[in-house]
Amino acid sequence: MHKNRKIVVTGMALCGLLAAGLAQTQLQTGPMSFFLTSAGSGNGGDLGGLEGADAICQKLAESVDQGDLMWRAYLSTQGGNAVNARDRIGPGPWFNANGNRIAADVDELHSVMNRVSAYTAVDQRGRTIPGSGNAPNRHDILTGSQTDGTAYSAGENMTCNNWTSSSDDGKARVGHHDYAAWNSAHDSRGCSQAALISSGGDGLFYCFAMQE
Repeated sequence: MHKNRKIVVTGMALCGLLAAGLAQTQLQTGPMSFFLTSAGSGNGGDLGGLEGADAICQKLAESVDQGDLMWRAYLSTQGGNAVNARDRIGPGPWFNANGNRIAADVDELHSVMNRVSAYTAVDQRGRTIPGSGNAPNRHDILTGSQTDGTAYSAGENMTCNNWTSSSDDGKARVGHHDYAAWNSAHDSRGCSQAALISSGGDGLFYCFAMQE
């Protein structure tokens, strides 16, 4: 009798530990501070510069009543006044429209610990963006950035002339929202809308809210 009671008590204790462990591993939730744009400028890599890209982020956020936050596009620029994408999005943490945490801070965002995926890199309304294996495939995301979130050297045009050109004489570095290389996967075939679409993109980019 005592032996059976001991087994039951031990089993209950193990169940409690397991439940506690599962609770700790669950994703933290919070208000939206990250999304993938549902649409770009419609003019390829010409986003109107960083200012224009930020305005697109802000407008999309306002469409879901999140315009009280300051939104910034995750884009790098090149040249004498180069800007690193990682330096313009605030310290974090960031959560998607469904409340799932993407990363706790900038370092985690640019490590294997980030939670950017086809299921978490959703648009401002919480909708998934079609990726590889879907038609159309829209997984090429404009960033102009290296894997650590920094800009490329001035000698390589990886930003469609700092997001002001839709000419196929240039190109942009893109990431894949549905793979580990979320911010730096390959170069685009050009900067026109048609060129971006031809390789599996649509001129989309990431938006982050500046956290105080």
